[in-house]
Parts: sequence; C-alpha cells; structure tokens
Amino acid sequence: MEPFVSCYNGVLAAGVDEVGRGPLAGDVVAAAVILDPDAPIDGLNDSKKLTEKRRNHLFTLIKERAMSYCIARASVAEIDSINILQASLLAMRRAVEGLSVEPEHVLVDGNKIPKWRYTAEAVVKGDSRVAAISAASILAKVTRDAEMVAFDKMYPGYGFAGHKGYPTKVHMQALATLGVSDIHRRSFAPVKQQLEQLTIF
Repeated sequence: MEPFVSCYNGVLAAGVDEVGRGPLAGDVVAAAVILDPDAPIDGLNDSKKLTEKRRNHLFTLIKERAMSYCIARASVAEIDSINILQASLLAMRRAVEGLSVEPEHVLVDGNKIPKWRYTAEAVVKGDSRVAAISAASILAKVTRDAEMVAFDKMYPGYGFAGHKGYPTKVHMQALATLGVSDIHRRSFAPVKQQLEQLTIF
C-alpha cells in the first residue's frame, strides 16, 4: 500500500507513533506529525527499516517541512506506575495534544487508540504504510536514540549507546555486574529480578 498524504480522505490528518516499548531503560517517546502536502518528503518509511544516516537526514526534513509536529514522552516513573502499554498511549496522547495545528483525524500506529477527543483509527504496521506515521516514527526514534547515547556517558558501562536500552546480552551482563541504574524500568522482569536478588543477599 502506498503511503497516504497528510490530507487523508479530505481531512487534515496527523500520524502518531511511539518508540521504546521494549527497552529495559529510558522513557518511551512518541511523536505526532501533520505533513504538508505542498512540501512532500521522499523516502519516508518505518524508522527501523532506515539506516541511521537516512533517519537523521529525514529527521531534519520532517522538522523543516511538516505543517506541525510534536515530540512527547512518558517517563520511567510513569512506565513503572501505569505499565508500558498505558505509558505508550499516554505519550502518544501528549504528542497529538501538543501539535500547534489541530488535526481533524488521527492515524495511530498499531492496534490501540489512546483515549482522547479526536476521531482516530489504528493502522497495523502504519509506520510502513502511512507517510505521517512514518514521519512520526522517525522523529521518535531519532530523539530516543540520541537520549540513550547521552545516557551512555552519564551511566558508563551499560552500553546504552549501542543497544539503546534493549535487553541484549551485553546489557544483561552489565545489569548483573553494575546493578540497576536510575533510568532502568523497575517494573520490567529482568530489572525486577536483579533488584530481588539484591534484597535476598
């Protein structure tokens, strides 16, 4: 299916996506984008299918050419308090509510829609099917990846710059050796298990 443009079925539509549901550390980041049909952006796709160089290039173009965009988040504390699914929906709601242009419709990546006042529809694999969602996925991923690179300097030894918080072998070994950092999600099983081992000993 070809990506839709921002004016979807005659209405001004925003695309929204989140990044960071799977990692053991860091915020979940969401972005919402209303593309400008008069300023098209070539090469939009699911952010995971693009090279880092291509993502960074598109990140700049999206911010320059989009009619409106907003990047938002839910914190580690919120993730631990309300669970990762609800935190992801919260981050997406904040992103859409932060747009400077009011969307007439919202296209949401995935199969769940946040509770909000907008008319909306969920689009499974929307980040590779809908241009505005693709743009949102790029903004969210580039933003979150940059934050994890910064955290790598603040919390050396965990390898955040490489795995971005995902539970890789390197990350799991660092977690066992260094313990739980301030940015780890304590409600996630591997982190919770590490904390329980410390309690036992």
